[in-house]
Order: sequence, then structure tokens, then C-alpha cells
Amino acid sequence: MSEDIIRRDPRAEWIARNRLHPLHQAMQASPAETRGPSGLIRRNPHAVGFIGPNGIKRIDRMNASGPVSGGGRRAAGAAKEVELPLHRVENPDYYIAVVPDMVGGRLNGHDKDVIGQAHKLIGEIGGNGAVLTIVFGEHREEAFDKAGVDRLLQLQGDEYEGYSPELRVAALAQIEKEYAPRYWLLPDSVAAGFELGCRLAARIGERPATQAWQVSVEQTICRGAGGTSDLTRQTPRLLLLAEECADQIDETRHEVLPVELSGTVAGSASIRDCGQVAVDPNAIPLAEAEFILSAGNGVRDWAQFHQAAEALGATEGASRVAVDDGHMPRFRQVGATGTWVTARVYVAVGISGAIQHMQGIGQCDKVIAINTDIGCDMVKRAALSVIGDSSEVLAELIRLASAYRQEVVENAA
Repeated sequence: MSEDIIRRDPRAEWIARNRLHPLHQAMQASPAETRGPSGLIRRNPHAVGFIGPNGIKRIDRMNASGPVSGGGRRAAGAAKEVELPLHRVENPDYYIAVVPDMVGGRLNGHDKDVIGQAHKLIGEIGGNGAVLTIVFGEHREEAFDKAGVDRLLQLQGDEYEGYSPELRVAALAQIEKEYAPRYWLLPDSVAAGFELGCRLAARIGERPATQAWQVSVEQTICRGAGGTSDLTRQTPRLLLLAEECADQIDETRHEVLPVELSGTVAGSASIRDCGQVAVDPNAIPLAEAEFILSAGNGVRDWAQFHQAAEALGATEGASRVAVDDGHMPRFRQVGATGTWVTARVYVAVGISGAIQHMQGIGQCDKVIAINTDIGCDMVKRAALSVIGDSSEVLAELIRLASAYRQEVVENAA
């Protein structure tokens, strides 16, 4: 990918505007005036706002005064790498337990909101509180520290893989016995949080608050009647939290010290997970799809596009232009005028990135762009970009997917 692409960093820009942020000074550009070793004032003619001898004031039109990368060259408008201050909890007075969904082995936005709520409660309670995060099985998360995790308890074993609510609740009951958390926080989601929270509440004898979106130590406001009314109640020990219940942690790093259970988990499973049932990816509604291959005006070979979606096991999507031209049905349209998607991976093939389309993919975790235009908005938004002809890239993807499947079959045999 070319380094000439200008990428904005909204977080860095917000820190640069917020004088109360602890990293504000580190994000500032060189001052317009400095005092030299001789005591004379030296002016920086390149600084924004400098008035030259011709009386013209310098204006920043390319974000040149914004954060710079560590290499000295202002590559792609990237943010300056700043080490966040480390938050330590030496000897916790109490714990607040968080059980994230960890869909795909990583923290999603809902999980991070719940961790942010845990720190908000610690701020209200005071004292030396720590956030204890419980993870089942293997994970792929590499940023527990920036998400706000003080202690990490990872329960590994084949018994926790797949759908195993009974054994997981038995492990949470053992954590309740050993750590006695002040609060239990789980995401109110269909992924796992709601069921685990209800089972745990019955196990430890608590009456949970569901769809909680405003929580304090004294009272909790929950959404009721399909989100049309609010219910206020005293804050219980176990909370099932709605999305955006609190701000995510973004100003500190945390230790993520590993902890373990000293006792054994006593429990048996009456439910057996027989694995996932194969379904047609195109039978999954766009709003619920986790992997979307979306086509735009840059796609010329539509038969190849459908073949690529089938080979990758992706749900098909499209831009408004592709739908208006009759290449895809209307219910496949992604964007503000179509369907808002929350996919974990969104592959945009030949989509330049109109504002309505960018709004529709705003909640996607990873965006991959395949395009010939290196300066289009979709390339700027993407976490990974492939600059080239879409037909050649899709042909290579089909070849790699077929080779991978063949290798899996041979290894199984």
C-alpha cells in the first residue's frame, strides 16, 4: 500500500483538541515561536498562522500540523506513537468481574463498553478496585491492556469450547466462591452474554438487571418494552449491559496480570455440542452476517464475483450503483439507504466509498478494500487495501481458497 495515502486518526485529533487530556502536550506540533540559547526569539516560518513578509498568513490545508509518525516523515497523516500511561493495581481491595462475549476470540465494541462500565463503577466506589476479565478457551485478542483489563483469568480446556453454558456457569460459580466480585457485568447479547448471565444469576441467587444502559452504584436504568421506555431500579450485583452503556477505556494501559483458580470446577454437562450446521451464506440477512463480500461499480465479471463469494463462504453485498444497474437485488444493498451492517470482516470490491455507503459499514470491525483508485475513500477507511484489478484479485482468492480446502481434505484423509 502506498504511503502517500492520507489517513486521519480521529482519536489523535480529539486528543490534540482536548487540553485536559494527559497526552495533549505530546500530540502538539512545533510551536510558532521558541527562545534560542542566546535568549532571542526564533520564529518558525512553517508554523500554521505565521504571517510572512508579504503579509500572507500560512493556513494548514493538508493537516500538516497534525500528529506525525515516529519516523520524522509525515507519512499518511498517521498519529504519533505515544505510550499510554500504565495503570497498576497492586493489591486489589475488591474485584468487578467482566465476562465478555469474545466473538471470534476477540473483544468487540460491546465487550469494551462493558469493561468501561466496570471502571466507571470503580471510580464511584473508590479504593483499590480491579477489573477481573474471564475468558473461556483460546483467544486472539492482543489489546487487553488498552481495553482496561487489570486481571485476566483464562479457563482453557476442550470442555469450554463451543456451546457449553453449564460448564461455563460452573466455572463462574467457582470464581464467585474464590474472588467474591463486588459486581458481575456481562453484555446483554445473543452471542453468549444473556444466557450466561441468566444462568449465573439463578446459580448465585441474584436478580439481574437486563438491558442496563445507565448504571451507577445507587441505581440502574434499563430499557424496557422493546426500548420504548426506561425502568429504574436499585443496582443489583449482576448486570446485563446494553451497548454504549459507558465510554470505552482509551487513555490508559492496564497490566493484564494472569490469575488462576485454586479450586477445581465441579460440574457436568447434559448438553452436547455437535458442531455448527452448514448454511448458505446468502441465506443469512446482511444485518446479521459476519463476513461480507460486497461489489461495486468496479466489478466487471459478475459470474466470477458470485464464484468468489461461494469459495470464500461470504454473504454477498453491493453498493447502490451496482443495485441500480440491476446487477444485484435491492435487499443486498449496503449503506445508509440500504442495510447497516456490523460484519467482522467486510471486503469491498470496486467500491469507491460514497458517504452513504461509509455510514452503513461504520460498525464493521475490519474493512478490506480491493480497488484501482489508491486515493478513494474506501481505501482510506480500510485496514488492508489491495490496489489492482478486481478480476485478477478475485481469481487469486478463488485459487487460494480452493487450494486451502484441498489441503484440509488431504490432511483429514
